[in-house]
Amino acid sequence: MPFERVQPEKLSTSVIKQIELLILRGILRPGERLPSERELSERLGVSRPSLRDALADLSDRGLLDSRAGAGVYVADVLGSAFSDALVKLFSDHDEAVFDYISFRRDMEGLAADRAARLGSTTDLKVINALFEKMAAAHTKRNPEEEALLDADFHLSIIEASHNVVMLHMMRSMYQLLREGVFYNRKIMFQQRTTRDTLLDQHRAINDALQARDPAGARAAVEAHLTYVENALSDHQTFERNEVIAQKRLQRETGQT
Repeated sequence: MPFERVQPEKLSTSVIKQIELLILRGILRPGERLPSERELSERLGVSRPSLRDALADLSDRGLLDSRAGAGVYVADVLGSAFSDALVKLFSDHDEAVFDYISFRRDMEGLAADRAARLGSTTDLKVINALFEKMAAAHTKRNPEEEALLDADFHLSIIEASHNVVMLHMMRSMYQLLREGVFYNRKIMFQQRTTRDTLLDQHRAINDALQARDPAGARAAVEAHLTYVENALSDHQTFERNEVIAQKRLQRETGQT
């Protein structure tokens, strides 16, 4: 018969599985510091030796990073998603910018559809709370803060889709966006009319999600990213035209 005697699970194995799932589901994020050994052992209800065994195993497998005198952190598991050479290639070619937006439009449209259908009530509360933060930041005219909240809002939708592969893939993509590899997102928040339009678009996305309207949520995300694509294209055209205009001005004024 294909049965085997059930073996009692070591406490350290239970700890390992719990931390693995927290990382897999994106609840523990890259760079996040774990509680102290004492606090963590109390929360988990295990002895410190069992906890140390678990943390050592997770560190050996590259999921945690133990730093002498500083504690234990979730490893940068996203860092290897793209090689340095590929990141440099992305940053040097405009083609990558528009392919990136097209990819986001497809993936985030799907995520919004899933979030409207599968997200919990708490998921939708998180999305709404982030939108309210965006609306509050809108009055401050701080492009950097608005850009950061914009990323958090979109990532909260991906989290609410409850697809762990999509979650980690898109977090990696957003990390490159935060680092300015694809484009400077702050540009999008520097003009009043653009800022107003972006806020309205995010409101439409949030409204559709709160109403649990999958088709409406997908359409709102796709419309938003099409607008971003067109705005960036217009900005690039403006910059090219400005270079030509500067040369004409130099010729007319005799500047070198």
